Amino acid sequence: MRKLIILIVLAVTASTVQAIDLGDILKKVKPGEQPSSTTEQAPQKDEAASPADLAFDLFGEIPVEEEVRIGREVAGNLLGAAPLVKDEKLQRYVNTVGRWLSLQSERPELAWHFGVIESADINAFAAPGGYILVTKGLYRKLTSEAELAGVLAHEIGHIIRKHHLKLMQQGRMLDMGSRLLSQKAGSKDEAIKRLIGSGAEVFARSLDKNAEYEADRIAVVLATRAGYDSFGLPAVLQEIGHAGADDSRVGLLFKTHPHPDDRLSHLDDSMGSAFDRYKGKTVAERLYRLKQ
Repeated sequence: MRKLIILIVLAVTASTVQAIDLGDILKKVKPGEQPSSTTEQAPQKDEAASPADLAFDLFGEIPVEEEVRIGREVAGNLLGAAPLVKDEKLQRYVNTVGRWLSLQSERPELAWHFGVIESADINAFAAPGGYILVTKGLYRKLTSEAELAGVLAHEIGHIIRKHHLKLMQQGRMLDMGSRLLSQKAGSKDEAIKRLIGSGAEVFARSLDKNAEYEADRIAVVLATRAGYDSFGLPAVLQEIGHAGADDSRVGLLFKTHPHPDDRLSHLDDSMGSAFDRYKGKTVAERLYRLKQ
């Protein structure tokens, strides 16, 4: 944590928010870890390739095109259970904020998609390839655009670090590899469906705590680079932390994430006073208000 504080202090000596280099900060925090290249192109693959080709990918780096296909399937399954809120202005607004944040990340080339879904739960979800969904319950808790930015940036952090994709590989690749390699034919779509299960299963599985802490750190940097108040996400975590353990709206969130108090503690250690010099905007007046 001390190293992270020092690195952030060095990074923020420039005169503008945009000067913070997320890739450089995170690369130095974890020596030897190379950030994804923003110019990376998805390998061209034969659409008629056999499932064995996908099995091979499961043991290494999954190409971007496959990552997007997996994410689309996962997001589609969740939307089948909790559809998008029928408010075009809301969806357009959330996409505008989300895509601006994604441009500050290591993977601006992804076709990012954001949405608010019909659910009273307090939660947000990220699927591989750039799919991010926020529940109406969580959106109602937000008081400013900076807080929305913090939430979306946390989920962007999961995607650029491929946290869920790695979890899926760890849990499925041995089983999938043996089955796919024994097959002579079959579609990639079928293989992907078997890989991700129901989709909801992916969202319900807990990531490593360090992945959540890393996504929190990324969120603060991305939001700050985008011109928002750096403490948007901490404000949301503080509000969620007030919910009781018996509140059904936070049941899944508390089950799959470290407690908000723990996340706040780690963020405080990481941020220190390094971000105090940045006078980002909260733009509370610009937050889209739900009609119902």
